[in-house]
Amino acid sequence: MRRILIALAAFVLAWESPLRSEEVRRPNIVFILADDLGYADLACYGSKYYETPNIDRMAAAGMRFTDGYSCGANCQPTRAALMSGQYGPRTGVYTVGSIERFDWRSRPLRPVDNVTQLPLEKVTIADTLKKAGYATGMFGKWHLGNDAEHHPSRRGFDEAIVSEGVHFDFKTNPHVETKPGEYLADFLTDRAVDFIQRHREQPFFLYLPHYAVHAPHQAKKPLIKHFKDKPGVGDQKNPAYAAMIASVDESVGRVLAKLDELGLSENTLVIFSSDNGGVGGYRRAGLDKDGVTDNAPLKGGKGMFYEGGVRVPYIFCWKGKVDSGQVNTTPIISIDLYPTLCEIAGAELPGDYKLDGVSYAKLLTGEQKSLDRESLFWHFPGYLGAGKGKWRTTPVGSIRSGDWKLLEWFEDGRQELYNVKEDESEEHNVIDKNAGVAKDLHGKLAAWRQSIGAKMPTPYTPSADNAEKPPAKKQRKKKRQAAAD
Repeated sequence: MRRILIALAAFVLAWESPLRSEEVRRPNIVFILADDLGYADLACYGSKYYETPNIDRMAAAGMRFTDGYSCGANCQPTRAALMSGQYGPRTGVYTVGSIERFDWRSRPLRPVDNVTQLPLEKVTIADTLKKAGYATGMFGKWHLGNDAEHHPSRRGFDEAIVSEGVHFDFKTNPHVETKPGEYLADFLTDRAVDFIQRHREQPFFLYLPHYAVHAPHQAKKPLIKHFKDKPGVGDQKNPAYAAMIASVDESVGRVLAKLDELGLSENTLVIFSSDNGGVGGYRRAGLDKDGVTDNAPLKGGKGMFYEGGVRVPYIFCWKGKVDSGQVNTTPIISIDLYPTLCEIAGAELPGDYKLDGVSYAKLLTGEQKSLDRESLFWHFPGYLGAGKGKWRTTPVGSIRSGDWKLLEWFEDGRQELYNVKEDESEEHNVIDKNAGVAKDLHGKLAAWRQSIGAKMPTPYTPSADNAEKPPAKKQRKKKRQAAAD
């Protein structure tokens, strides 16, 4: 009898152990974020000039979203939303730098003061995943505060190296010795694959936010040479910019290869996206401004709240979990990443902390065909200049609900309405023919602003008694140089 019981116990343990080990080992997560990469800057999103074979293979092996959005038209608000899971009115981060970057005193509204560091009370996705037992690493552009308190090493990341500003002869925080002539994208990728190598035996969250393809447009000479003789297509024709995209693609390829080498691909979700639209497409939006790329067929570019400024690539690859070759038209946005990763990781949501997004985890695995959400929102109570007295945007609010998108301009209350399914180029403002739709969307947008406590810009009339004095000329110049976004 004793022998029978021992044999039975051994059988049960042998049967249970694979299941138990699978439960213990949570899926790894790798999130690669490009900087200023436009919606149409990838071959898998329609580019006929740029070359992105590794990202294209990633899309072919997984799911590509056609209607992925950033929470901001420039980088800092998107990064705050990704890390906090909250819309800008909750974090106070709605643009880059202070309101003194641009001469708002020439306009009729005073912008809302901007928060330039992610507030310390915000619980980051790294905080939450670390609490769930993940090793967490971040290498690249943080842009949410680099002092001791706000550095990512104090915001949930076990390991964090920050660098931005230039692509050669760069500096890091904390200081790391670099090789002469080393390219920043390569340096960051070296750190990323090393992190994967060292943490292959435990679940990890790797955040790799590249500084490429942000200006200055500096690239490796062999790659520039490769594109110099290649004919451009429309306004996609800059060899240095194309070479920068190629370096980001190389980075993605190296990360995927390391996961394959270590046998981790079937237990790792890899995500690729960008923080805002590409720098281009302005002339289609009526702005006499040059760019370095083209977001066609989308209208506008970085710094604008037309589709070219806020619609971005979103690609998800997870061997055996996300079916290959899928194209999903569901609208998703930056704030959705946090709850999605928590669901995938089996991580407990943080207490009473408010998350504004919804999880699309079941969209990825095919368990769900749609999201239980009606609308996406944007709130921008400030100005983004375009040089020579022109503006990429003035204060604006926006809502996308179904196929409809409404923009409300705060200076004069003017509204624009587009059906972005039928007219993704936003060529036809159809508000006159759809007054009822516009009224409904505007009501939802106003109600959302009230519910979230969104601050609005206030009337500004300069006078000898009440005019705010601009900062000294030298200080203004320094701020403009420090805030190239």
